[in-house]
Amino acid sequence: MGMARDSEAEFETVFMHLGAVIAYARRRGSRDADGLAAEVMTIAWRRLEDVPKDDPRPWLYGTARNLLLAEARRIARDRAPVPVPELVAGTLEPHGLDPGLAQALRSLSSSDLEALLLVAWEDLTPSQAAAALGISAVAFRVRLLRARRRLQALLDDTAANDHAASMPRLDVEGT
Repeated sequence: MGMARDSEAEFETVFMHLGAVIAYARRRGSRDADGLAAEVMTIAWRRLEDVPKDDPRPWLYGTARNLLLAEARRIARDRAPVPVPELVAGTLEPHGLDPGLAQALRSLSSSDLEALLLVAWEDLTPSQAAAALGISAVAFRVRLLRARRRLQALLDDTAANDHAASMPRLDVEGT
C-alpha cells in the first residue's frame, strides 16, 4: 500500500506538466493535443521508473515528439506511398511576434525550428532539450548554434530587403 502511494505522489509531480505537454503538442500541429497529452501521461504512468524525478519535462516532450512522429508516419502511410515527412512545428503562434520573425521561423527546417522552440518556448536548457530529442548535449548545442545562425541570417536578409524597399528610387534615365 505504501508503494502505491509513493507512485501516486511521484506521478502527481509528473502530471503537473500536463498543460505544458498540451501546449507542446498544439504548437507542433497535433490534430488532438489533449488526446496526445493524455497518451503521454498514460505512458508516463506505465513507465514511471523511467521518468526523471528532478524535471520530467524533457522526457515528456520526447515522448510527445515520438507520438507526433508516429502520427505523421500513419498519416503519410494512409495517404500515399511517400517518404515520411519531417516533424513540423505545426501552427506557430505568432501572436505578438514581429511579422519578420514569424516568417523567418516558418522558413527554418523542422530540425532547426525544433531546437529553437525547445529552448525558447518550452524553456528547456540545452541539456534538457538534448534529452528530449534523444541526442547528446554536444550534438544539440551544435544544432542550436547552427539554427540560431540560420535564423539570424534570415532576419538579416529580411531587414536588408525592408531597408532596400524603403529607399527612394532615383530615376537616372530621365536626367
